[in-house]
Amino acid sequence: MKKIEENSVDIEKWMKLIRADGVGPVSFAKLLKRFGSIDIILGASVSELTKTEGIGFKTAERIAATRDKFDAAKELELAQKLGVWIVNSDDERYPVALKQIYDPPPVLYVKGTLTRADNLAISIVGSRQCSLYGQEQSSRFAHFLSSSGFTVCSGMARGIDTAAHQGALSAGGRTIAVQGCGLSHIFPPENKKLFKLISESGACISELPLSYEPISTNFPARNRIIAGLSLGTIVIEAALRSGALLTSDAAINYNREVMAVPGKIDSPLSRGAHQLIKQGAKLIESVEDVMEALGYYGEQLNKHASKATQKAKEEIEKPLFDLEQLNLNNDEKAILDCLDKEPTHIEQIIAQTSLTAGSVNASLISLRLKSLIKQLPGSLFVKR
Repeated sequence: MKKIEENSVDIEKWMKLIRADGVGPVSFAKLLKRFGSIDIILGASVSELTKTEGIGFKTAERIAATRDKFDAAKELELAQKLGVWIVNSDDERYPVALKQIYDPPPVLYVKGTLTRADNLAISIVGSRQCSLYGQEQSSRFAHFLSSSGFTVCSGMARGIDTAAHQGALSAGGRTIAVQGCGLSHIFPPENKKLFKLISESGACISELPLSYEPISTNFPARNRIIAGLSLGTIVIEAALRSGALLTSDAAINYNREVMAVPGKIDSPLSRGAHQLIKQGAKLIESVEDVMEALGYYGEQLNKHASKATQKAKEEIEKPLFDLEQLNLNNDEKAILDCLDKEPTHIEQIIAQTSLTAGSVNASLISLRLKSLIKQLPGSLFVKR
């Protein structure tokens, strides 16, 4: 069994305070600044608590009445079983970039590892219902960035997030997934294997207690952590009202770089990214654009990363197969020639190749078995 990190000192007390009614990340920081230690806060009277900026009498009463309600011992026992460790913002292992935001989570649950290398992180976010183009761009940028030494952060949601994590993992790099639920849950559930891979090659983290369910009210706060962990955030496909834009808003508020990958002008999924570009976000077409957007950090990285990036490009763009060795027949070659990375319906393939429906169906099966094409829902096909 893999050894997990030790919890931060006095973590039980930190957990009790942050779970008290009326205490959030900002008020937690104000209380700690006012009293100097968690022990004093936990023992302070209602009258003493009201001397903290922004905490009135009623809020102080709620804090005093609930600051000992959270069962920290039970939580730590469950964390141990799940292989999760818990770090507070006073711990040197706490992410440096996240600590610098206005409202950093006082406590983080971690499945995996946090390292100094994660100080150099880029977040990639976007639509859950993404297009094939968006999925490919997310995976591509994550792969190149990871090969260049960046840690890739995202939210492990369906679509763009999942592709970003997979792209980083394919490059053998580090990636961090920020969950909008406790780490005893995996959301979405189909990402169970991905959750395991991320925790082995980076970290899955959350500010929420282990048993908290993945409900919609948790995700806006989760998005600020994604933005806060990174030097910059890249948006790839987002509707005008989406969580990805909440993440970019948080990045702007934290004085972090916001970048966007352009998409099709007639796609609703492009509107969010295009709006960001109109508002001044950096238009991103390559890793070099990311380096340029990061200014000084990017200049230094570019010197060390150009060789790694070029190697990654060569690997990711290398054909999976030598077509000459696959002995394709004329029908298969004709079908392959009329396919590209945009989905094509089977009826269109029949029309373009002038082959019979039976020949097209048989050839499509053969090409799929040779891993040259991929079938999508609705009798659509794309070239791999």
